[in-house]
Amino acid sequence: MKLPFFLARRFVASETVDGTLPVARSLSAEGLHVTLDLLGEYISDRSLASAALESYIELIQLIEASNRASMEESNGSTGSTVTIDHNISIKLSMIGLKIDESFCYDNLVRLLDVAKKYDTFIRLDMEGTDVTESTLSIFERVFPMYPDHVGIVLQAYLRRTAEDVDRMCQLNARVRICKGAYSEPDSLAFQKMSDIRERYLEYMQMLITQGKYPGIATHDDILIRETKAFVRSQNIAAENFEFQMLYGIRSKTQLAITAEGYNMRIYIPFGRMWAPYFSRRLRERKENVFFVLKNLIRR
Repeated sequence: MKLPFFLARRFVASETVDGTLPVARSLSAEGLHVTLDLLGEYISDRSLASAALESYIELIQLIEASNRASMEESNGSTGSTVTIDHNISIKLSMIGLKIDESFCYDNLVRLLDVAKKYDTFIRLDMEGTDVTESTLSIFERVFPMYPDHVGIVLQAYLRRTAEDVDRMCQLNARVRICKGAYSEPDSLAFQKMSDIRERYLEYMQMLITQGKYPGIATHDDILIRETKAFVRSQNIAAENFEFQMLYGIRSKTQLAITAEGYNMRIYIPFGRMWAPYFSRRLRERKENVFFVLKNLIRR
């Protein structure tokens, strides 16, 4: 299936870093937090994985350089300087997870050394169940060395996630909880949306009360409403967690939630690998096709 670019344009900031940084700065100026997400996944060649690692390192350095330039330009002006969060999302399959776990681990440590130098937070995205355990295992190895610079994603629809949430809470790790978008069998993942929502809300409550600054990643009005109701009922301060959404999806809702006093983070996909990214998502679950089409007009 060949995806027309006009569909991706709404959800991908740019094919280049240079085109993405102004988008990130504009969102930051509106009071939103941002995470930059260089598109790509499932690399099976060592040289390509090494190149992806260098691209991630360059991204961290370019965010720093962009912020420095912005601060220098604003010196002497009356307005406040708008900077971009030192925050990126990566996939371990981009830096060698499907090639060799030791190779991937070494690449991640190198990346986290750079992240620590520039005080950048790196979120390890979660992929299919073929790499769920290896992703968590590598995360648990690096977390003690970089507790302030690395976090993980968990998917509510997986049957194993209750145990994984508890596992991450015990580590005091920062978790991003999402529904999950990959096509998985019933033996591994809940299929009914009502079941997925029920688990999501259970994990949301666990992470907000027992975890460390979780990311509540959803565009689902039911989950957003229930999260707000829960924190109000428990007198939990809004600064103890953040909502998260994707770039180009429900932009007005993102600003409205921010106006209510909640933290809102926007994941900004970019890069030349936009076609495989969206084709993969649309092939995996029919719900994703409806989701994209609906959000072409929804605000």
